[in-house]
Amino acid sequence: MVFWLIVIQHRLKLNIDICQHLSYHVFDICQEGDLPMPRTPRCRFIDGYPEYWRFTPMGADRDDMLIMTLDEYETIRLIDKCGLTQEQCAGRMGVARTTVTAIYDSARKKLADSLIDGKTLQIGGGHYRLNSQGTDHVIPKGENDMRIAVTYDNGTIFQHFGHTQQFKLYDTKEGKLTAEQVVGTNGHGHGALAGFLKEAGVDALICGGIGMGAQNALAEAGIQLFAGVTGEADQAAHALMEGALHYDPNATCDHHGHGEGHTCHNDGHTCHH
Repeated sequence: MVFWLIVIQHRLKLNIDICQHLSYHVFDICQEGDLPMPRTPRCRFIDGYPEYWRFTPMGADRDDMLIMTLDEYETIRLIDKCGLTQEQCAGRMGVARTTVTAIYDSARKKLADSLIDGKTLQIGGGHYRLNSQGTDHVIPKGENDMRIAVTYDNGTIFQHFGHTQQFKLYDTKEGKLTAEQVVGTNGHGHGALAGFLKEAGVDALICGGIGMGAQNALAEAGIQLFAGVTGEADQAAHALMEGALHYDPNATCDHHGHGEGHTCHNDGHTCHH
């Protein structure tokens, strides 16, 4: 009888010690300021914005939509189109290979759902950061300045956004012009140009015709669009500063040339191993 009492006491003491240890451990974790917080996903580097942003199967319900983030899209582009390994893709995007595997698996699942179940696939959002867009020659704008870009051709507004070779940039502050410069672009295609403008610190774009893909890219970049404008570039920029610019929010451009997609060469989006 005494033996069994000793055993029971020993087990009770052991349970008490374990519970106290766990309580202290939980207390240490849960003290104010020490709560474990959800880790913010690390930004993944992408080469630029897509040329095409939505894919809708014929006869599909447009409300039944999947969202593929830009970092997911980038893994598809680098691995499936450009032929990189997952390890090489991870190096390009600045994350661990296991992270790329998870992103890639998610992207492939969404592709399968779209192809097999006929769901609309929309690209946008995600935790990403653009790689360099070739704006080293652009003079940075001043603090708190607003920067307006105009598609530019010999003093006038160039009418096809996707083929523009120059932008004229106007920096304004409190409604007054503070600086201006003409800069060459470093790539054709809507995605490349939208990325260029974002990195150049542009807040608003004035242009002529512009396609829906370009509009999506500019919206993702946070750039306000004023399309369907003709005439002198300087006059349009000053009219926007004065709040008197006439533009057409429904202006589109449908005569897109071929060969503006993503490539694995040295123009636009590149896929160097």
